[in-house]
Amino acid sequence: MSINNPESKPPDIPRQQIEPVRFSFSSYTGLRVTVLGLGLFSGGVATARFFARHGAQVTVTDRKPAEKLQPSIDALAGLPIRFVLGEHREGDMLAADLLVVGPAVQDDSPYFRLALAHGIPVTTEMNIFFDRCPAPIVGVTGSNGKTTTTSLIAAFCRARDARSVVGGNIGHSLLDEIDAISPDTTVVLELSSFQLHRLAWIGRSPHVAVVTNLSPNHLDWHGTYEAYTEAKRQIVRFQTAADTAVLNADDPELRRWADDSAGRVLWFGLDAQIREGAAVYNGAIVFRDGMREHSICPVDTIRIPGRHNLANTLAAVAGACACGIEPAALAPVLAEFRGVVHRLERVRELDGVRYYNDSASTTPESAVTALRAFDDPVVLIAGGYDKGMPFDAMAAEAMRRARAVVLIGVAAETIEKALAASGGPLPVVAHAATLKEAVRRSQQLACPGDTVVLSPGCASYDMFVNFEDRGQQFKTEVEGLVSARERI
Repeated sequence: MSINNPESKPPDIPRQQIEPVRFSFSSYTGLRVTVLGLGLFSGGVATARFFARHGAQVTVTDRKPAEKLQPSIDALAGLPIRFVLGEHREGDMLAADLLVVGPAVQDDSPYFRLALAHGIPVTTEMNIFFDRCPAPIVGVTGSNGKTTTTSLIAAFCRARDARSVVGGNIGHSLLDEIDAISPDTTVVLELSSFQLHRLAWIGRSPHVAVVTNLSPNHLDWHGTYEAYTEAKRQIVRFQTAADTAVLNADDPELRRWADDSAGRVLWFGLDAQIREGAAVYNGAIVFRDGMREHSICPVDTIRIPGRHNLANTLAAVAGACACGIEPAALAPVLAEFRGVVHRLERVRELDGVRYYNDSASTTPESAVTALRAFDDPVVLIAGGYDKGMPFDAMAAEAMRRARAVVLIGVAAETIEKALAASGGPLPVVAHAATLKEAVRRSQQLACPGDTVVLSPGCASYDMFVNFEDRGQQFKTEVEGLVSARERI
């Protein structure tokens, strides 16, 4: 039976009224579990492995064919799992005792709605982890900077206790490690808007919630900016009096969130006056805790470039202090922290031109941030899958800072139109059919002293497996460039 049969379509349930059936299973043995969405990230794999190892009868279904999901299939080799790939089947939803939906599955999915309409319990990989995790959780979210902030908080925590673990949207599911996590382990999670949207189903928020900033993102999934911000708000909505929220005082929306948390609120900011939290005073990063002020380190000792990364550092400092880490212990970690892969990652310098990989830039706002990180002229490689966000601010910043813009992907023409509408003299605009061609064209357009940066401002789905694949291909192409002197 197909869901396309009009008689079998589930009723339309408004997003705000979606509330899956609560469930409690004392044992998973024999439980019929359907995993809706395997994907190529670790969440679907970890979910299927978790239930299979706990004795459940697991069915994994994904619209993508097997050849596009082979790494995930290989990771589940040897486990008693039934795969239904290249399609979804109504029967796999209706036969389930529990449906686990992946983050790519939207609320208007007819298969998700079918399960709701028939009273079948629905959950997510992250919700399972929150339900079973015995340790305090530090959760980090935001439109930009959350991976850098998550990684830095994790580095602080590991310096105190090597057993600390990091995962979530950062690319590694911790569900595989849940049985090894003890109550005195510190867990640091990067949380996406998709994960937080559904964390509301179980009414849970992290013990320490860090929010870097907010700007439009994933409007193709959430529908509106209001729905997106409401999803993010779940990170503080269910906190208790024993919890802590760390919020960006420079962000007008986040300043309004202080009353949403029942716990303590710490702030961070580059511009706002901070009484409790992390800030910059007299050229140093400081943490203020009531009447006390702790000087941590001079700003110029921070290795990661850009004003935005200074803000990320402040968020991480406040988050670490909220975990009970002494401010004096933070400076050695900051002195060694060099950032994370695919986020303004320096690749090489050739013929006086520096090349940076910022493939994790999947929003126009993050591309603006990357452009502002450099004082020298920039040759920007941008474009990709269009998530429905405006490119006006990105185009305006490129007009001010870019010598040239090389465009790739399905959003190329939309970005070029935004550049043309910005007014004033345009930088050189070129189109490339492949990333290899874009790198070669950027080398031709750059002058000594310039910076070439891949900061797409778009998702990667039109040309690449994910942003990591895009970034790795960029690094490979840049490493393969030959000096102009060698070509003579």
